[in-house]
Amino acid sequence: MAATTDLRTPLIRPSQIILTVNDGYSQSGTPTNQDSIRMATLDDIEDELMRTQENPYGAIGSGGFEADGSTTVDPFRNQTPKIEGVYEWVKMLVILPIALVRLVLFGLCLLIGYVATKFALHGWKDKQNPMPKWRCRVMWITRFTGRGILFSFGYHWINRKGKPAPREVAPILVSNHVSYIDPIFFFYELSPTIVASESHDSMPFVGTIIRAMQVIYVNRFSYQSRKHAVNEIKRKASSNKFPRVLLFPEGTTTNGRQLISFQLGAFLPGYPIQPVVIRYPHVHFDQSWGHITVPKLMFRMFMQFHNFMEVEYLPVMTPSQHHKESAARFAERTGIAMASALNVVQTSHSFADYALLLRAAEAGQKSLSPFMVEMTKIQKLCHLTSAEAVDLLDRFLAMNPDISGCVKMQDFMSILRLKPSTLSEQIFGFIDADKNGTITFKEFLVASAHILKLPVFQRACEVAFSESDENKDHYISIQEFGGSASPAIPNLSMSEIQTLFNLFDADGDGKISKDDFMTCLRRNPLLIALFLHHFMDKDLTAETGLDEMV
Repeated sequence: MAATTDLRTPLIRPSQIILTVNDGYSQSGTPTNQDSIRMATLDDIEDELMRTQENPYGAIGSGGFEADGSTTVDPFRNQTPKIEGVYEWVKMLVILPIALVRLVLFGLCLLIGYVATKFALHGWKDKQNPMPKWRCRVMWITRFTGRGILFSFGYHWINRKGKPAPREVAPILVSNHVSYIDPIFFFYELSPTIVASESHDSMPFVGTIIRAMQVIYVNRFSYQSRKHAVNEIKRKASSNKFPRVLLFPEGTTTNGRQLISFQLGAFLPGYPIQPVVIRYPHVHFDQSWGHITVPKLMFRMFMQFHNFMEVEYLPVMTPSQHHKESAARFAERTGIAMASALNVVQTSHSFADYALLLRAAEAGQKSLSPFMVEMTKIQKLCHLTSAEAVDLLDRFLAMNPDISGCVKMQDFMSILRLKPSTLSEQIFGFIDADKNGTITFKEFLVASAHILKLPVFQRACEVAFSESDENKDHYISIQEFGGSASPAIPNLSMSEIQTLFNLFDADGDGKISKDDFMTCLRRNPLLIALFLHHFMDKDLTAETGLDEMV
């Protein structure tokens, strides 16, 4: 093991390598296959690599990685996406006239609420301060229309357990999030200030109403937006002049059969919190907003005799004052209390998993569970952002995964523009943690993140570019690129070099800038293996200032 992590131990003895590089161009200036870059060695370079480097990333400090098997739990799946059974079809025929009346009631309530809200908002410009009392009184009209909307959806009565604590005692509420019915109920019940995605502002009718609730908008993919949202939560929770603040810490809807990981926005201010749990008991129709469109979900709700909803207010939870409890620990305690009340488990899925699920569904994947990887675990382990995970998913989906969500070696090499070789097999074998001849998205994600986040990865990319740029003009030509890649994969033809070169030459200008090179390796970190021979005589740890490699 020591030999594989010592950067000063050559993988291949330099004396064994003899490079012969033709210019790769005919007299007319076009690339020719017969003038491809060739390499001769005293010993077969592939046998040498096999003997000395079973782990192709040992030279940059990788000792391998572990990827737990993908979970089969799907916390976002609606259990009744289709209308099935004689009972359901007969019931829909019977209830059709009632559903038409409900539809009229829904439209009327929505219209009255919208008009009342527009009137309450008219001329109000100082939205950083609490809404004036007369405007709040007008909003009572909208609150009552909210109850009418719930009635039209079949929620004729709602079972409640416990009571909301006074605003002075618990300025923040947190609840599990199962359906779009949740915020309608809370609006009618408590008229809180909610934290919502920026995209909700543009929704017809709904956008106007949530603006009247002095909503705190957040873009989950923007650090600055999340930071601003936390400051706003703290500012509004600290003043009794504002309504209490309501957050759905899961960040998205689930099917109610699990809790997923909590975002920390509600817990960072350190104020007392009252957890609330919502249940939708059912037999024939799952009301959760899972893999189902809003119009279809609304239609199914209209076609039920009655929809059941239970709301339970749990005891107020206060952060520990003895040790200045962290937001993560406070969120964990709250999650345990809510999961216990719901009699479910809390998984390591997150909103990022839902984003991955949507991307896989858009790509036409039928089985979506393999593309949810419990991102909370992955982010803690690999420090990977949601955007990076989505980008890696796009790379994986381009590999044409089969019906089970697995990719074979041939498709893997095709996307990374690799030809069959010892190195290609070693890279694939490195990812294939369970050694079954295929790779899952989770294996590809964790392997890529593992390499990307190695302490010397950035420095290794810089060295690879510098060594490949032989004439030091800050660009890598196709001849220089071929000379740099050929020791790793011998006997590359000119067309194979061109194909691989095009992957790095993102702007298509016929040369690879440092920015092109670094961007490509950040998107495809596994390709750093092509340039590991450049690190044989370099101590990257010393140059990065690290005492030792991890």
